[in-house]
Amino acid sequence: MPFCANCGASVEGRFCEKCGAPVGSTAAPATDPLTASGLSDNIAAALCYALLVITGIVFLLLEPYNRNRTIRFHAFQAIFLGVAWFAVSYVLGSLVFGIIHLAFLFVLTPLLSLAFFVLWLYMIITAYQGKKVVLPVIGPLAQQQA
Repeated sequence: MPFCANCGASVEGRFCEKCGAPVGSTAAPATDPLTASGLSDNIAAALCYALLVITGIVFLLLEPYNRNRTIRFHAFQAIFLGVAWFAVSYVLGSLVFGIIHLAFLFVLTPLLSLAFFVLWLYMIITAYQGKKVVLPVIGPLAQQQA
């Protein structure tokens, strides 16, 4: 199946359904998604979650990836997940020291960190598999931004 040389989407005709560019007239269409942008969509989407906020911003700034809606969604969701992870950790830390007994801190904080870590791994794996997991609160925000 040929791919659009402009955006990397798969093409089944003379024009790309995603960007509208003509295919095959001036240049040979790319037959491999790796030649169009450097990385396939699933690898780029998984890498968005690698360092959360940092890699999310990087993929939003890099030229061939910032035009792909799937990669933009994963980049925004990774940024929002990183911010949520930091905010929950910060709020929990300040509340625990201010209000809740110190023993609760030693139980809740590691469990919450483990939950975020497992979620982070799950997002990397599902993005690599090409699945689009929309997280409950931050997912719709990421879809609006993408």
